[in-house]
Amino acid sequence: MKIKQLFKLSALCLIALILFSFTPKEDIVSALKSGNVEKMSKYFDNMVDVSVPGKSNTFSKSQAEMVIKDFFALNKVRSFEVQHSGNNPTSNFIIGMLTTASGKFRTTVYMREKGDKQYLQGIEFEPVN
Repeated sequence: MKIKQLFKLSALCLIALILFSFTPKEDIVSALKSGNVEKMSKYFDNMVDVSVPGKSNTFSKSQAEMVIKDFFALNKVRSFEVQHSGNNPTSNFIIGMLTTASGKFRTTVYMREKGDKQYLQGIEFEPVN
């Protein structure tokens, strides 16, 4: 009887671990797939390098959110496919193809570890002809 309860408890812990173990990279990919800048912005560093067609600069967290939100408003997201992803002990990157109603954009996301958290420090949307 105790073994059955221990097995059930272990299974519940495993399910909880799977459900709550999303990494910042996975959350950012999910946000890009849906064009959800609010979900992505919770990982923004205090200053974020943002490059969208016609605008490229280092912005505060709130300014970066507005710039990307405007970009998503002009370019309704249809899908995002990761083409390459990498990491080392202090940084991560994601390269993928963002497909929108107005075209495709090669998207690169740069992240850096600060303390025990990952922060998005840069994002580039380059139009693909």
